[in-house]
Amino acid sequence: MDGKRHAHHDHDRPTRTEPMSRLKRLRHRLVHLLTPHSHEAGDKVDTAMEASREGMRTLWISLVVLGITAVVQAVIVALSGSVALLGDTVHNAADALTAVPLGIAFLLGRRAANRRYTYGYGRAEDLAGVLIVVTIAASAVLAAWTAVDRLLHPREITHLWAVSGAALAGFAGNEWVARYRIRTGRRIGSAALVADGLHARTDGFTSLAVLLGAGGTALGRRAADPVVGLLITLAILMVLKDAAREVYRRLMDSVDPELVATAHATLRGVDGVLGTGQVRMRWIGHALRAEADIVVDARLTVVEAHRIAVAAEHALLHAVPRLSAATVHTDHTTVEGDPHAALHHHAPESVRAALPPVSVSPSRQ
Repeated sequence: MDGKRHAHHDHDRPTRTEPMSRLKRLRHRLVHLLTPHSHEAGDKVDTAMEASREGMRTLWISLVVLGITAVVQAVIVALSGSVALLGDTVHNAADALTAVPLGIAFLLGRRAANRRYTYGYGRAEDLAGVLIVVTIAASAVLAAWTAVDRLLHPREITHLWAVSGAALAGFAGNEWVARYRIRTGRRIGSAALVADGLHARTDGFTSLAVLLGAGGTALGRRAADPVVGLLITLAILMVLKDAAREVYRRLMDSVDPELVATAHATLRGVDGVLGTGQVRMRWIGHALRAEADIVVDARLTVVEAHRIAVAAEHALLHAVPRLSAATVHTDHTTVEGDPHAALHHHAPESVRAALPPVSVSPSRQ
């Protein structure tokens, strides 16, 4: 794209159902004039780096909070012998350690694209997500094994008041970390960080479950503690399912269908665009990239068609959250012969059958 300066993407934009008012249009133009910035590659890298810095800050603060929580709980486990608290402690420690692969992923994501990794290193976040899922699974196995062992070989639990206090501390620490990670993850578009936050949230509720074990033990129910340990294992498995689904969808390039619908509606609203063809999106780390086909008048010059393509990309950058770049391909209205005929035999039959027809607005034909 050219070096023109544009406004930042946090201004108001129209929804799909309500046209932008004249006042908003005026404000949109004023912001473009008064708040310069660029859509060039360097600025997009800077935005990604800022998001990575925010993710790193969230990870390290979370690591400190959960680390302190796990240390306090570990001391109480050594004093009391509570297997339910042990399971909770192990899970909190594992949750804290997931900051390591995520931190490495965020650092890698700052590296610029090159001829081998032409899209950059954002996919490292997806690999970190896989490691997080494996860590959650391992903590579930350890918690289950410990609880079953304690059911088969019961032992006395002491310092129940300290166990209760450690459970409350675990809940407070995990809930704070969960809110922080989920909020940051959604803001920067990191599925791995959101999954990690959901993981921490369930840890908080499993910490409260330790209170049930302590209460049952106080009433003389020795099996209460390991039974709660098994319940904690079930809760960990629920988190595992949700986290695995999030990571799987990201690995499979899943995006919210509403984003695609928004892109189509946005493209059709650009002056000179007569219709749309395929629109595809994928996540690269915590940023989206898009590819879109638009239809323009066959009588336009190359320069005029390119100008419309640039306007279309600009509109998409404003309309689609977390979109960092879009490649816009221009098709033209019907002329004699099919301009894509030479490409048809390269596409598999299943792909050709799945291609949507080009949509041209009747009012612009």
